[in-house]
Amino acid sequence: MARKKRGVVGIIGLGIMGGAFARNLLAANWRVVGYDVAADRRRAMKKAGVDIRSDAAEVAREAPTLILSLPSPKALSATVNAIVEAGVRRRVVIEASTFKLEDKTAAEATLRKAGHVLLDCPVSGTGFQAEVKDLVVYASGGSAEIKRLRPLFADFTRVVRDLGEFGNGSRIKYIANLLVAIHNVASAEALVLGMKCGLPPQLIYDEIRVGAGNSEVFRIRAPMMVRGRYDKPTMKVSIWKKDMDIIGSFAQSLGAPTPLFSATLPIYAAALSTGYAMQDTASTCAVLESMAGIKRGKKAKRKRAAPAR
Repeated sequence: MARKKRGVVGIIGLGIMGGAFARNLLAANWRVVGYDVAADRRRAMKKAGVDIRSDAAEVAREAPTLILSLPSPKALSATVNAIVEAGVRRRVVIEASTFKLEDKTAAEATLRKAGHVLLDCPVSGTGFQAEVKDLVVYASGGSAEIKRLRPLFADFTRVVRDLGEFGNGSRIKYIANLLVAIHNVASAEALVLGMKCGLPPQLIYDEIRVGAGNSEVFRIRAPMMVRGRYDKPTMKVSIWKKDMDIIGSFAQSLGAPTPLFSATLPIYAAALSTGYAMQDTASTCAVLESMAGIKRGKKAKRKRAAPAR
């Protein structure tokens, strides 16, 4: 006998993150209704078990709670308008993307006027982490709704933080992403330094992982750098560029100095312009390898450490 569904949730945007949300919620026995503008994503998620609808308005008509995982402010605006035009009773909308605060604030005002609730809930983590529910949700904009939805959040994330007033979730996400931007390039820089002095990439990774120089970003991204393969992205360089622009403008508006973050900008720009736009941001390692004049061989022999004296 089939288990009774825990409820219905709508997901609009079924890319790397939204698709992972959907698969985890399906596994937790939610009925997932979804939509994406890309036909290939719709087909893939239908095969996974999502009830695919023809547009965002149809999703809004069926699901009392909606999760938005969208690529651009334009997509957010169009989706918000579709929800309003659906003419349905009160919906709670979880906005899980990273956008400028003014874009989210405009969306919140539009939905509130139509009787709906928008929660500002950007997530911290990569696509790989999303697959295994290793995400942090920085939630803001409605403590009562956030508390009520904790069982839903628990089925596709690791932890939910209630940060109070609307917009605080985005503010914390900007800070977190600033650190991710720096740690990612720092990881690439460290690996390239090690390769330049003759150490095999795998040896560098193994030894840094057990020492004080390790970071969560190094743990996640350095294995791709070790392999020199970036074609299964957990965060595409082209999408990351949007996040970098948001962080930069946010810091500039406050007059906050960001020297380390600013130093990473040309490295990401080089990745974007040299063929890595649709690949993972770990490809910053390839950029630095090129700058260092490193050409990897097919096989690297493990360099033995000198015996202790």
